[in-house]
Amino acid sequence: MTNAAVESEVRTYCRSWPTTFTHGLGSRLHDDAGRSYLDFFAGAGALNYGHNHPVLKQALMSYLDQDGVIHSLDMATTARAGFLAAFGRRILAPRNLDYRVQFCGPTGTNSVEAALKLARKVTGRSTVVAFTGAFHGMSLGSLAVTGNASKRAGAGVTLGHTYRVPYDGFGDVGGSGLLLLERMLDDSSSGVDLPAAVIVETVQGEGGVNVARTQWLTDLAGLCRSRGILLIVDDVQMGCGRTGPFFSFEATGVVPDIVCLSKSISAYGLPMALTLFRPELDVWTPGEHNGTFRGSNPAFVTATAALEEFWQDGILEKQTADRATLVEGQLRTLADRYAGQITGCRGRGLVWGLEFKDPAMAPRVSAHAFARGLLVETSGSADQVVKLLPPLTTTEDELAEGLAILTASITTSLRT
Repeated sequence: MTNAAVESEVRTYCRSWPTTFTHGLGSRLHDDAGRSYLDFFAGAGALNYGHNHPVLKQALMSYLDQDGVIHSLDMATTARAGFLAAFGRRILAPRNLDYRVQFCGPTGTNSVEAALKLARKVTGRSTVVAFTGAFHGMSLGSLAVTGNASKRAGAGVTLGHTYRVPYDGFGDVGGSGLLLLERMLDDSSSGVDLPAAVIVETVQGEGGVNVARTQWLTDLAGLCRSRGILLIVDDVQMGCGRTGPFFSFEATGVVPDIVCLSKSISAYGLPMALTLFRPELDVWTPGEHNGTFRGSNPAFVTATAALEEFWQDGILEKQTADRATLVEGQLRTLADRYAGQITGCRGRGLVWGLEFKDPAMAPRVSAHAFARGLLVETSGSADQVVKLLPPLTTTEDELAEGLAILTASITTSLRT
């Protein structure tokens, strides 16, 4: 019996990349036919430091060799204490961020669910403002604040308690949605009650690499602050250095009330998620929000190793900025060359998207890229955007190689 006969039809990525992968190192994956692929997908952003980084691997192997505690729920362990100390020292203190750290369930949607639940508990209000194009996860609370129609349809129930407003640049009409939201909140006849929170991505990855302007984000933060609305930043995919700084909101000066982290926080592709919030919001009673797998010690070990390896100085952040300039330059050249077919080129740090006028083109480009040895996914409401998420550790030569493959794939796709 084949694997396809056993496994659910719900699988997706294996359909786009029909091969069996055997091992990975750095920015490359290898399959059972001996082929090598440059990975510009990076576990949908869960592998910001690449596959099997030797420093992280050694830390994990050493911990396992010592019979370190693997599963501990929220019991105290040396691995947990080590992570909290490193996170405070390397991330929170240098940024003057005073956050409590909650270990929730192990994925991004668990972090979002905890954030929404906490915001409602703190404020006593039930509704949340979310944005067009948003993606926050696949569990019911997260789906309620997600925009994608097909993903929402999978819930099978009505998804409520959400006000939806236009994201920055939505619909190319020049409106931000914030003025509309402000007027709705200030008009007692609008039918819009004061919400518990606003949840936002500074860069919408699954929504098509939509980048919010700094002014828009600071205006949003001001609107929330003036009305006692909690601001939640979902940094699940854009955090951990993806846009350059550790948090994607750092450059804006915005300090969210609540932050959601997952994906690359473990640094090694191990399941782990955090919800961060201001100390005065820590109104949980013991056990009020819990989960069996909120204490994965191997993930604490690799996360700590990554914080010490990559975030003790500004080298990685500067390197990401430099490589972002390289990537942006080549992508904009491509967009100019095919101006009639490529309608958008946008991104920050090392997340970039090329939007095609014909939505069928993006999957075609992805397929041609796979045939040439490059993994790139698609995103956007109609999968019309080719999305690049190379590991932050990708070398300049590897970036050049991947971009050359992408260029050839676009050229071939437009000719067929």
